[in-house]
Amino acid sequence: MSTFKKALSIAVRVLLWIIILLAALFAFTTLATRDDSNVANIGGFTPMTVLTDSMSPTFNHGDMILIKKCDPQTLQVGDIITFHTIIENEYALNTHRIVEINGSNAYRTFVTKGDNNAIQDQRRIDGSDVVGRYVGRVPYIGFVMQFLSSSVGFLIVIVLPLLVFFIYQVYHLVMVSIKLKKAVAAEAAIEAAEAATVGSDEKALAAEQARKEAEAALEEARRLKAEAEAALAQAKAAAGNSETAAESAAPEAAAADGISDKPEE
Repeated sequence: MSTFKKALSIAVRVLLWIIILLAALFAFTTLATRDDSNVANIGGFTPMTVLTDSMSPTFNHGDMILIKKCDPQTLQVGDIITFHTIIENEYALNTHRIVEINGSNAYRTFVTKGDNNAIQDQRRIDGSDVVGRYVGRVPYIGFVMQFLSSSVGFLIVIVLPLLVFFIYQVYHLVMVSIKLKKAVAAEAAIEAAEAATVGSDEKALAAEQARKEAEAALEEARRLKAEAEAALAQAKAAAGNSETAAESAAPEAAAADGISDKPEE
């Protein structure tokens, strides 16, 4: 049971980190491309979601691509770049391949075309419009970002899991508090039992000491009794001897009296 709980806890934490990373990635990709003039980046890299198949098969709709900030003067024909442009009278970021470079090093313009498009892009791209160079892709993650951009997707993937995790943490905190209270109560009971045991031991020692003192007093009383009995026996013996001596002395005294009382002839 403990192993199951531990595995469940690890799984919940891993899921939470995945959700947090997805939310952070969604927030960054959404905010990074919101400004019409600047595109945010992390360490020079900007993740972007592919919305069309104009560059298929290099990357496809639903992929996530990584764009690295670069110096427009270093770009060459064949490089894939992301740039600011206008599509259907609205600001947009587009990612196409450079098929032609016009102008000098001081001022260059780029002609771009999607790998899957039949014609070139009509608008020529200035160096100031270039966001960066394409360096790689992560397949299908763009679909996740698109789903997250919807209110239902954000609710299901981000809000609900975080709410469940919050409830789980509250439950876990309550259980830990209950266990802590039980542990404190058990510790207090153990301390009380130890104190009672110590008191009992002290009482037992006192009783043992009293018993030993009583035994010593009894032994002393027995000794005194024996001495008294011996003294009494000696006294009786002395009295008996005195009586015998008195009895023996009486006839002699009587005889002596008879001799002295006899008249002379």
